[in-house]
Amino acid sequence: MTRIEDYAIVGDLHTAALIGTDGSIDWLCLPHFDSPACFAALLDTPEAGRWLLAPTAGGTCTRRQYRPDTLVLETDWETASGRVRVIDFMPPRDEAADIIRIVEGVSGTVDMRGELALRFDYGRVVPWVRRTKKGIHAVAGPDSVTMSSPVPMHGQHLRTVSEFTITEGERIPFVLTWAPSHLRAPRSADAEEALSRTVSYWEQWSARSLATGPYRDAVQRSLITLKALTFAPTGGIVAAATTSLPEQPGGPRNWDYRYCWLRDATLTLQSLITAGYTDEAKAWRQWLLRAVAGDPADLQIMYSIDGRRRLPEAELPWLAGYEKSTPVRTGNAAADQLQLDVWGEVLDGLSLTRNALGLQHDADNSWDIQIALMDHLEGAWQEPDNGLWEIRGPRRHFTHSKVMAWVAVDRMIKGVRQFHLPGPADRWEELRDAIHADVMEHGFNTEMNSFVQSYGSTGLDASLLLIPRVGFLPPDDPRVLGTIDAIQRELTEDGFVLRYRTEHSDDGLPGGEGVFLACSFWLVDALLGAGRRAEATRLFERLLALRNDVGLLSEEWDVQGGRQLGNTPQAFSHFALVTSAFQLQHGRAGRSDEKIPSGG
Repeated sequence: MTRIEDYAIVGDLHTAALIGTDGSIDWLCLPHFDSPACFAALLDTPEAGRWLLAPTAGGTCTRRQYRPDTLVLETDWETASGRVRVIDFMPPRDEAADIIRIVEGVSGTVDMRGELALRFDYGRVVPWVRRTKKGIHAVAGPDSVTMSSPVPMHGQHLRTVSEFTITEGERIPFVLTWAPSHLRAPRSADAEEALSRTVSYWEQWSARSLATGPYRDAVQRSLITLKALTFAPTGGIVAAATTSLPEQPGGPRNWDYRYCWLRDATLTLQSLITAGYTDEAKAWRQWLLRAVAGDPADLQIMYSIDGRRRLPEAELPWLAGYEKSTPVRTGNAAADQLQLDVWGEVLDGLSLTRNALGLQHDADNSWDIQIALMDHLEGAWQEPDNGLWEIRGPRRHFTHSKVMAWVAVDRMIKGVRQFHLPGPADRWEELRDAIHADVMEHGFNTEMNSFVQSYGSTGLDASLLLIPRVGFLPPDDPRVLGTIDAIQRELTEDGFVLRYRTEHSDDGLPGGEGVFLACSFWLVDALLGAGRRAEATRLFERLLALRNDVGLLSEEWDVQGGRQLGNTPQAFSHFALVTSAFQLQHGRAGRSDEKIPSGG
């Protein structure tokens, strides 16, 4: 199967497609990120649906790249008879969902083959296909797809095949359009006009960026990727475009990441605000406030792109899984877990926007929601929980969860003391001190000279690197320095950070996983805060080298196999990259509730 790092992404701010180096679109959910896939070869074989467009001789491309500052992908093949380029993009959504591919003859002549296999409902449903004057029209249940091109098409083994020769200077478009089957099919887009419009959109968007300096290209590519993972109608940002790409090839650690996690809230807001994308930050903040509205006791760790709460987990047994990694899952049962850190993440993120954007609380009554969240947490912070890693084993008193409870109280106190918002600050200050003392007594192991994953354990956890970031202790505190040293010594592989040792922590699942990329960026930040800037820079640049050829990161890295693992592209990895880059350029590790200066 195509390696995870061999995929690039294009999207229209409603959904996204993954395109391999062989010219095959192997993943696309329509009309939205969390809709059933019509191309699911990513998790099975071509029989589960794909759209191949490549030289007849096959093979991987010679090179590919995004047009600078855009989400328009260009893939080149050099053959014995000539050179050809395929331009892939999705115009920002208007009335229809389009994915457009333009074949361009660069030199000589090249024989090309197109093979479209539509398989709705994650590869399960073969549509009824009929020919039209311009191409084909496919229908199955609620889904309708048209494809138009000047190239003749014919049916072959439940696929639509096109075979043609491209010569130097020629440009041949293919336009695939999705619409609800009960509506009249929309007019097919003009490919060249759509390309011009799409390039213009992304160039104008990128021009708003404040990213500069030696890491500017890596940062901007990450920001474009994060924008591509945004559901424009609501401002929600999905954790990744995919489901069930494994954290351990052949194992069961396969999850659906096409949802929005509250744990991403602060990192998301800090990255966007620092980069100058305040409109996107405000849209994410509004999504956040809508999602958490309701009974604070019902706060979830994740929601759908539109804020829907029920995300029932199901298995798709007809899909073999990526490299036989089963089960393939949709939905996510972790939505029902208790993770006390999310109260802290939400209140930290809202504090950041109040500090950095000067937002007034009475504009949307968000302070009332924050008061309600704080009131619930005040009575719940001492409970054991599942932790931010969504461990499916027994609940524990995770140190990070308690630290984030401290963060929640601290940010509410600042809302009262600094912004003169109403609240019982004196009582909260007593609570903040009590939580801090509890963590110091039970979450720090003096013999190890390190904080530990959970009370009473000797295991380590990468989330402990966030203690200085959230302001719980100064970045040069001896206990922070001891924790950094312990993690580098016992929780790294080839210098990159594991979330925790799966063999030492009962997370309810067999097997292990790769190093976690976001956690490795957290180590960059912790080293910078500890005054070890040169070491932080070396690690950051090693992490940059793990990106694929078009600058994308998945969730994890397999040190032994030298490959990416987990769902892709991973928002958590790219947000962490942006934050670390800005802090390295500034030369100082900032706090999570502060805007990082964007200049050097």
